[in-house]
Amino acid sequence: MTGGGKLEGKTIVLGVTGSIAAVETVRLVHELRRRGAVVQAVMSEAACGIVHPDALTYATGRAAIVRCTGMVEHVLYCGDGGSADLLLVAPCTANTVGKIACGIDDTPVTTFATTALGRGMPVAVAPAMHESMYRHPAVAANLDRLRAWGVDVVPPRIEEGKAKIAGIEEIVLYAERALADRPLAGKRVLITSGACAEAVDDVRVLTTRSTGRMGRALALEAFRLGAGVTVVHAGRFPCVRNVHAGTAGEMMAAVLEEVREADIYLSAAAISDFLPGRAEGKIPSGAATTIRLEPLPKVLDAVLDIFSGTVVAFKLGRDEEARANAMLAAGVFMVVMNAPPAMGAAGGEFEMMTREMRRRVAGTKEEVATAIWSALL
Repeated sequence: MTGGGKLEGKTIVLGVTGSIAAVETVRLVHELRRRGAVVQAVMSEAACGIVHPDALTYATGRAAIVRCTGMVEHVLYCGDGGSADLLLVAPCTANTVGKIACGIDDTPVTTFATTALGRGMPVAVAPAMHESMYRHPAVAANLDRLRAWGVDVVPPRIEEGKAKIAGIEEIVLYAERALADRPLAGKRVLITSGACAEAVDDVRVLTTRSTGRMGRALALEAFRLGAGVTVVHAGRFPCVRNVHAGTAGEMMAAVLEEVREADIYLSAAAISDFLPGRAEGKIPSGAATTIRLEPLPKVLDAVLDIFSGTVVAFKLGRDEEARANAMLAAGVFMVVMNAPPAMGAAGGEFEMMTREMRRRVAGTKEEVATAIWSALL
């Protein structure tokens, strides 16, 4: 069941506590293993009343630990020289948050946590509880204390009066982030992503085939590497700050506002080049129609006028070397060129250019995003 991925070769201890969200842990284990991790489950007595240990034994392929024995399992995994790379407590109840924050060890999970924090290894917790409990001053203070100790806290989803455990994808992303070297820690990254849609009439729009997959891959990789990430687009990505923009005008306004606080700007969106002359109502069908297209100002040019940080631009086309060189001369640090078939596709061929380097990379958008960040770093 294991396979190559961001967690390849890593051993994750999954601490499970007594929240109903424990029913999601089998799916979480499967996703961690798909990314390449070895997973060892450790369960509190309360968790065993919600999910049978056999379920996590089957999911992980390793016997779930339900009590600490003379084999000192907590030391073997999380002590000095232990085999675990990350302790992930998911779900983490208010009770367990408080015990970890106060060094109370009366369950296998809290004993593993104290041992892990004493060793200084990466620890992440995914809180799950009723919203009123999550708002309790002591719970908030305990979470702040964990953060101060370097623990990654995966924000819960506030829905239906509950602080529900984060989604599987978010938890896995935080696990990947916890295990990364975080070379972008403290950096603020701004990314534009996806297509814009310009109204032709009250029904139709002028847009492109862009799906935002490249922008998404760049944003999630930047998050894994420790950055604070803002994405300007019409969609919603996990683990980043999403700023809505549906048209080129909205994207221009949002980018010029957000880029002032950024260190790195990646222009990965297919921003509209033209604004159609908009017709009132709906253009009648059945007859030829002429639509006038007016050129729009370039967001990238506006950014270069006010931004002194690192800029990465995407250029669509096969023979755009002259234009790419002009962009580099204007202040762009890197130009990434791709052919039209890559737009909207899962992958493709790309060419990265800086003043000192020119490199081709092919693969999925996720693999290309990793290559782009590697080249930038």
